[in-house]
Amino acid sequence: MPTLKINGRKVTVEGDVYLLEACRAAGVEVPTLCNFDGLEPWGGCRLCVVDMSLAKWDDDWFKMVTACNHPVEEGMTVVTNSERVLATRRVVLDLLLARCPETPLIQQLAREHGIEETSYELNPEPTDCILCGLCARVCDHIGVSAIASTDRGWGREIAPPFNEPPPDCIGCLARAEICPTDHIKFTTSNSVRTIWGKEFEMLRDPKTGEAVITKTQAEHFAKRSGVPLSYFETSDKSKRRELAKTFEKLQVVK
Repeated sequence: MPTLKINGRKVTVEGDVYLLEACRAAGVEVPTLCNFDGLEPWGGCRLCVVDMSLAKWDDDWFKMVTACNHPVEEGMTVVTNSERVLATRRVVLDLLLARCPETPLIQQLAREHGIEETSYELNPEPTDCILCGLCARVCDHIGVSAIASTDRGWGREIAPPFNEPPPDCIGCLARAEICPTDHIKFTTSNSVRTIWGKEFEMLRDPKTGEAVITKTQAEHFAKRSGVPLSYFETSDKSKRRELAKTFEKLQVVK
């Protein structure tokens, strides 16, 4: 179990973990916009930067790294609130505030770092997309890859091919639910879900009539997992009821 020092406090962590996890375990909050526990970290938003030094380095030499994907090492010294760390975060948030001036999450983070207004020219077409890449990464993770990052520089965006309804999308809402700014919109009626300009037929629970997931999503999951399609047609409520009935039949042996 490696031991490190975070903001002057000794912390011991279990196993191979990244600095972000170690900081949170120690009760030290480090902001991040592109990190999600179920996905491999990639350091895209740059908000989680910290200063770190190793025991074998000179005492006054620190390197700035992204905490989400930098592994903990024995004897490491970490500073999460140095002036250059805070200055770097302010630059990132200043730029994000210029791009997304109407996004509540960005406004809140900016205020927490002493920024009320951006010092850059405002985006003439404000957006809630912060280009964190979470949506594209989770889409890849479930084996669909319906959207991706396109273009570079100021023209970069997350979009489906040719900005048309993505042919590979399964309507699962993973991208919408993981988005930290609620940028990805969707609608769901009793029988149809619409997202990215594409409509999907909803499957209904055969017992309750509740709309569960899209037919395309159920077929995708059934194919990848080998689990019968009927399992995905059943709502969580129905599954709990069936499980309760099973437990009800069990006899307690004393």
